[in-house]
Amino acid sequence: MAERKPIESWLTDMDGVLMHEGIPVPGADAFIKKLRDTEKPFLVLTNNSIYTARDLHARLSRIGLDVPAENIWTSALATAKFLEDQHPGGSAYVIGEAGLTTAMHEAGYILTDHEPDFVVLGETRTYSFEAMTKAVRLINDGARFIATNPDETGPSAEGALPATGAVAALITAATGKKPYFIGKPNPLMMRTGLNAIGAHSETSAMIGDRMDTDILAGLEAGMQTFLVLTGLTRPEDIEQHPFRPTHVKDSIADVVDYV
Repeated sequence: MAERKPIESWLTDMDGVLMHEGIPVPGADAFIKKLRDTEKPFLVLTNNSIYTARDLHARLSRIGLDVPAENIWTSALATAKFLEDQHPGGSAYVIGEAGLTTAMHEAGYILTDHEPDFVVLGETRTYSFEAMTKAVRLINDGARFIATNPDETGPSAEGALPATGAVAALITAATGKKPYFIGKPNPLMMRTGLNAIGAHSETSAMIGDRMDTDILAGLEAGMQTFLVLTGLTRPEDIEQHPFRPTHVKDSIADVVDYV
């Protein structure tokens, strides 16, 4: 096998890697500091489309993680970039929060429920029956169906919450149309992220806590992968998958020396 090239750029998941239930993972601050001190290109990724990059910068700052907004890449930003490239100046009916609607506006999209080109589904804590009914009817009338990410559940202090993938399944059942998911594990999110920081997959690495999204997306994008065990994946879970991460580490603290 060819020798692996040195890692020059880094992509890392946020929840389960840098923080867990709003608390920073030990070593996360040292990892971010070393990336910034060495001026290595990096992005913090999240499939959550609720918040803008500025919102997430503020949330991370409050727990001691200094990540500039320009180093944050969300499924909402990736979705807006995809639509801007595929269908510039289009229109969309959007179900989602400020992270998604802001990204769509900045991509030059008109948000409307009148004959939109797309129905775009993102994460929200206020899914309404009226909004889902409207989405079903617009898709039946010809609007193309896009979703920010396929996660069926999301975390909360009280337990699992239904997420974008679960609501997308409901709309699919009512329309017979499956959405195109932009977020992880679609390597498109990784590729657009790498392009945003001028990085190449051969010299980049992805850090994540989930085999089925983070590691799979990194693998399919051609990057080295680091699985950390501070999130959802246990060591015994790894063998259940037909692919393996390049490295398995207890936490982000064990990745600092690779930077």
